Amino acid sequence: MRRRTMLGAGFATGATAIAAPALAQSAPQISWRMSSSFPKSLDTIYGGCETLARYVSDITDGRFRIQPFAGGELVPPLQAIDAVSAGTIEMCHSTSFYNIGKDPTWALGAALPFGLNARQKQAWLQSGGQALLDTFYAANNLVAFAAGDTGAQMGGWFRREIKTVEDLKGLKFRVTGITGQILAKLGAVPQSIPAADTYPALERGTIDAAEWIGPYDDEKLGFVRVAPYYYFPGWWEGSVVVHAFINQAKWQELPKSYQAALTVACQAVHTDMLAKYDAKNPAALRRLAGSGAQLRPFSQEILLACYKSALEVYAEISAKNPGFKTIFDSYWGARSDAYLWQQISDYSYDAFNIATRQNRG
Repeated sequence: MRRRTMLGAGFATGATAIAAPALAQSAPQISWRMSSSFPKSLDTIYGGCETLARYVSDITDGRFRIQPFAGGELVPPLQAIDAVSAGTIEMCHSTSFYNIGKDPTWALGAALPFGLNARQKQAWLQSGGQALLDTFYAANNLVAFAAGDTGAQMGGWFRREIKTVEDLKGLKFRVTGITGQILAKLGAVPQSIPAADTYPALERGTIDAAEWIGPYDDEKLGFVRVAPYYYFPGWWEGSVVVHAFINQAKWQELPKSYQAALTVACQAVHTDMLAKYDAKNPAALRRLAGSGAQLRPFSQEILLACYKSALEVYAEISAKNPGFKTIFDSYWGARSDAYLWQQISDYSYDAFNIATRQNRG
C-alpha cells in the first residue's frame, strides 16, 4: 500500500513538473503598453482603451496585461499610430484619419464625409471592407481591429452663425480628416489641433469654430462657454471608428489564444462605446441647451455645396491614388446598397417614431 502511494505521488509530481512548463509556454506572462490619442477626461472614448485592457486581462487570467496611457503620456496624441508602426510601443487606441497627411486612404477606416453610419460601417467591414483595409494596414506594419464607434457626431461649435456658403470663407475651423480638404475648396481654413488644445484656441479667437464628437464629450470640454452656436448634422462623421492598432511583429509573437482574447475584447469595446454614447448624449444635449447652447442646423445650401465638394475631392484622390480608389469604390458601393435598404426599414420606422415621440396617447 505504501509503495503504491509513493508511486502515485511520484506520478503526480512528475505530471505537475511537465504541466508547469507547458502552461508557461502556452500562456506566458506578457506586458504591453497602449497609447491612447485621447485625454483621460473623456471617459467614454479614452475609457475604451481601459475597458479593452481589462477584458484582455480577465480573459487570460491576468497573464496578458496591457497598460493604457492617455494621449501625450508616452507619445503625442496624433503620433500614436506612427509609434506603433515603428515598434516604439506595442499598440495604440486611435483614429486612423489623424494620418491622412501621409495618405488619404487612412480616412476610409475611420470616417468619410457623407459616408456610412455606424451600423452600415460595421456591415461593410464584415462583408469585405476589413479585408481591404488589412492589406493597407499590413503595408504600414500594423494589424488593426475596430475597437469603438462614436456614432453620428455633431457639426461643431461656432463663435458666429454660419448661414450661407459665403460664411465659410476664411473660417478657421478645427476639423480632422478629409473634411479639411472639402471645406478648403469652399474657402474655409482647416486646423488640426488635439482635444486638449482646442478650447484655449477657441477662447483666444485663434480659431473660429471647432468640432469634436458630440454632446457628452463636448460638454466636458466646455466649448459652450466660448462658442455658443452648436451646429448639426456632423456630415463628415456619420460614425467614427476608433481602432486598436497593433505592431505587426508583436501581434505575430502572441500565442493564438492571446490573439483571440485581444480580437474578442476589441469587438466588445466596439459595441460598448457606441452604446455609451447613445445613452449619454441625450441628457448632455439638454444640459448644454440649458447652459446657453444655440442649436442650429446647417442650411441645405451649405450641405449641398459640401457634398458636391466631397465628390470632387474623392474623384481627385482616386485619380492619383489607386489604393484609395480600390477601397473607396467598395465603401461607396456599400453606401448605396445600405441606404436602399435603410430607407425602407430604419428610416421610415425612425421618422414615424420621431414624429410621434411626444404622443403617448
